[in-house]
Amino acid sequence: MSTKVRDFKHRTTVLPPDNLDDMLDLSRFLDQHDAPAALLGPDGEQIQLPLEVHELLTRIVAAMARKRAITISPVDRKLTTQEAADHLGISRPTLIKLIDKGEIACEKPTGSRHRRILLADVLDYQKSLNEKRDQVFEEMVNDAEDDGLYDVDESTFYSAVKEARSQPEGRE
Repeated sequence: MSTKVRDFKHRTTVLPPDNLDDMLDLSRFLDQHDAPAALLGPDGEQIQLPLEVHELLTRIVAAMARKRAITISPVDRKLTTQEAADHLGISRPTLIKLIDKGEIACEKPTGSRHRRILLADVLDYQKSLNEKRDQVFEEMVNDAEDDGLYDVDESTFYSAVKEARSQPEGRE
């Protein structure tokens, strides 16, 4: 039985199969081969998968082998505020505050009180958050290196932690 997905205007969710044996075999196969795979048609025609498709296929198969469903959605898909909040892992009121502050773009269709947010805008916001987090982490590591904190031996570290924990709250 062949299923062709042609309409990507809406998301498509694929559930993992009940019998995971084939999925686990495919997952192991993809894990053992770094180079992009090739697709072989029923007529023997072969085509190399682009690297991006190979990486995506590897991630999809790995998730499905862990009994996770996969959702494929075009980036120009419009999300409700609840869907966008769910994607970001935040509450809907928090998302509304971000929209009101201009941190995430949205549109309000004429005659509607409901806001719609492009998945691409949600992904852009998520990417910028990740970049900011990585930058802050890098600054923390650099500060720790400058302060010689990576040069501290284990016993000195544990003594400092013990002393810090023995201090009353609010005192340094």
